[in-house]
Amino acid sequence: MIIAFLHQKGGVGKTTLATHVAGELALRGQQVILLDADPQGSALDWTQRRSQQGLPRLFGTVGLAREMLHQEAPELARRSDHVVIDGPPRIAALARSTLLAAERVLVPVQPSPYDVWACAEMVALIREAQVFRPALRAAFVINRRISTTVIGREARGALVDQPLPVLCAEVRQRIVFADSVAAGRLARETAPDSAAAREIAALTDELLRWPA
Repeated sequence: MIIAFLHQKGGVGKTTLATHVAGELALRGQQVILLDADPQGSALDWTQRRSQQGLPRLFGTVGLAREMLHQEAPELARRSDHVVIDGPPRIAALARSTLLAAERVLVPVQPSPYDVWACAEMVALIREAQVFRPALRAAFVINRRISTTVIGREARGALVDQPLPVLCAEVRQRIVFADSVAAGRLARETAPDSAAAREIAALTDELLRWPA
């Protein structure tokens, strides 16, 4: 499966989700390749930090921030069980290439009105891609939810009028995610029994159950 995390707005947690889902799949015994399609190279930075810490490699990471990504990703997919793409913000041509490569697209949304409004451009790109690739499946995933705030509790309702479904699994704002990113680790490695680790496991489970 080729799974992409995409949003036109930066700072929504694409890289954290992409690295954690890739790592969760790898820890379950799957062969995974992570494609860093963001010119900022955050996923590559995470991999480098992991290497500097002397931690074992969980998956291969490839920098592929170019518009021919859709031609190269399928070849990488043939060599692995899953390809996870950390998509680019704000670059429409590169986002379109990512959509042409992907089979599943997750759009991380932080529970704020600005993030919901910013979804419109991403939804339009997905709908455009689905004209050419009807089998492409896409959904929102609520990320960095703060459960004690009103907007956090109402995040799901804010997306109800959008044309894409919202996954049941949610990922909340947790310090362990920030700590794990800085150390090149997964939340499951930093705090195996934490709520953060369980949230990533639940997200991965739902992703694998997603019907074709």
